[in-house]
Amino acid sequence: MKDIMIMNVKKIAFGAAVVFFANFSFAQTLQDGINSIDSDKFAQAKTQFTDMIAKAPTAENYFYLGNTFLRQGEPDFAKATESFNKGLAADSKSYLNKIGLAAVKLGKGDKAAVAEIQKIVSDSREKDAEVLFRAAEALTLFEKNNSPDLAIQFLNKAIERAQKKEVPANYYYTLGDAYRLKKIPGDAMTAYDKALPLAKNKASVYTRMGTLWMAAQQWKLAKENIDKAIAVDATYAPAYKALAAYDIKYQQNDKATQDLINYTKYADEDPYTQLEIAKLYFTNEDYNNSRTVLDKIFDKIDDPIKFKLRAYQLYSEGKYAEAKQNMDTFVSQADKSRVQPADQGLQGLIAAGLAKDEKDAAKKTALTTEAQQKIAIAKAAKDETMKWDMELAKIAGGGASQGSADAGPTNPTIEGLKQKVAANAQDTDSLFKLATAYQDVKNWNGAILTWQKMSTLLPDWAPAYYSLGYSYQQAGNNDAAKIAYEKFITTVKPADVEANKQTLAYAYFAVAYMSKDSDLAKAKDYVAKSVQLDPTYQDAVKLNGEINK
Repeated sequence: MKDIMIMNVKKIAFGAAVVFFANFSFAQTLQDGINSIDSDKFAQAKTQFTDMIAKAPTAENYFYLGNTFLRQGEPDFAKATESFNKGLAADSKSYLNKIGLAAVKLGKGDKAAVAEIQKIVSDSREKDAEVLFRAAEALTLFEKNNSPDLAIQFLNKAIERAQKKEVPANYYYTLGDAYRLKKIPGDAMTAYDKALPLAKNKASVYTRMGTLWMAAQQWKLAKENIDKAIAVDATYAPAYKALAAYDIKYQQNDKATQDLINYTKYADEDPYTQLEIAKLYFTNEDYNNSRTVLDKIFDKIDDPIKFKLRAYQLYSEGKYAEAKQNMDTFVSQADKSRVQPADQGLQGLIAAGLAKDEKDAAKKTALTTEAQQKIAIAKAAKDETMKWDMELAKIAGGGASQGSADAGPTNPTIEGLKQKVAANAQDTDSLFKLATAYQDVKNWNGAILTWQKMSTLLPDWAPAYYSLGYSYQQAGNNDAAKIAYEKFITTVKPADVEANKQTLAYAYFAVAYMSKDSDLAKAKDYVAKSVQLDPTYQDAVKLNGEINK
């Protein structure tokens, strides 16, 4: 009897060990998949979760696979839905997969999904920390469709439930992400601070801190935290993506290209990650690399987003007809919720490009009207995907190359300032002096390029646009000058109008003079404003009399 008892004890112990190691193995694999997603290794995560499904086709495993398709750079709603539906087939009561399907609706712009997620959480009786967390995550995933207040509520409850064991770091940093959506950076940073000691990979948290400081335009602190991320894990891909955004901001294109090479090296070959890389190269104005990456994956991606990126690339090359074809394909194939104001802005720029060489007067007018209307949509939405006014200036012939600037007049002052700017691209004081020095020697291409850089670094500083307009005008490009002067007029803050009366009066006059033969109504409006600002400005008074006879 004693031997039998000993054998039974051994069997029970062995059985318990099997269960323990099976659960331990599952937990490890799950955490590996979560870490892969966080590291922008989506192909690896998909493989890990697919392997988990092969061993145990549970509802939870299907959810984690489906969620990977939502978390990648460009969500694949079809494949996510397929996986969530399989999860519900395995367990019709699976709250996680119900949340997943609601998240798909939210990602497509259906705001009713917020109430749906709230009901799913209510049905779960808020007992499971993971259900609360995934509901909150779904409410923070999409930049334009989210509910951060509800997410914060769920996350605080998830943290409370999880405190009985150990709160995962991603609960806290997702809480930080929710506060970011609410534009409460202090609370976001507090949440990231709490995530830091819990995180297995602190690079993940430092990167979030860095991008939060970037959003607050605290560039020194942003760089310090991104550097910390790379110092603790030099293979953490998202840190290089953040660093690329930092270098692109300061127009350090060569550095940004190296950042993107590192991002490519440490992320994985998932086609959608590569698509994100192609977009980043485009943002860095590295069109050759952008095209190379997109060409490599174009046939591997079913998502119509690829046609949109191709349209951007073709637009940058001045191939407006081909760009229009690709943009039309994107709009016809994509869900309507995915057509953003920036896309309409691009359609407007393409129309402006087509109008430039159109010989038929009626078609030219129609294209010009379309361009104005669609670009107005992007500007009204405060979309900053592209510098709409400056792009119009380029189409009008306002592009100035570095080669043409270097070939123009120069002097030792200019050469010295060029070296200073090369050493520190965000040195706005040196940029200002360089632009002025170019103007002094009448190197208008150099002045144009430098004032453009100033307006990128200081987009709310109106004088840069005025000086850009003046430089275009002196270079003989009145269309581009008119656009720059109008940007100056709209950028001057109401409180600064009095101090800028004379320059505003000239800008209004310049636009009126350049518009008098093509848009008489606008010319009359603008010259009247010029005279109102400065009744002693004789050129404006004279023009006002001439066009109002």
